[in-house]
Amino acid sequence: VQLVESGGDLVQPGASLRLSCVASGFAFEKNIMGWIRQPPGKGLEWVSRINTAGETTYLARSVRDRFTVSRDNAKSTHFLEMNSLETEDTAMYYCVKVNSMVIDNNIRGQGTQVTVSS
Repeated sequence: VQLVESGGDLVQPGASLRLSCVASGFAFEKNIMGWIRQPPGKGLEWVSRINTAGETTYLARSVRDRFTVSRDNAKSTHFLEMNSLETEDTAMYYCVKVNSMVIDNNIRGQGTQVTVSS
């Protein structure tokens, strides 16, 4: 299993970013995918989950009106569209292959850093 994230950057508040996760080594189209993040000095937290049909099954309350998650099963790619970024969104973002609701029990990529700062 390999998950490779990209798209993180240093941006100003209010900006937008699109994170991508390219998956390989497993049947992507048969797996629930998720995004998790780890803010500086804090623990991991769920951001989103999307089912095999492309339906968003979870979006954290703090991002619900600003982030959108999607997937392209044909390209084994998972996306997180982030709009109106806030300083509180600063974190390392990880793509996960969801096997468990226990966040630490899932395979994740190496992460991509998102920093929101003026």
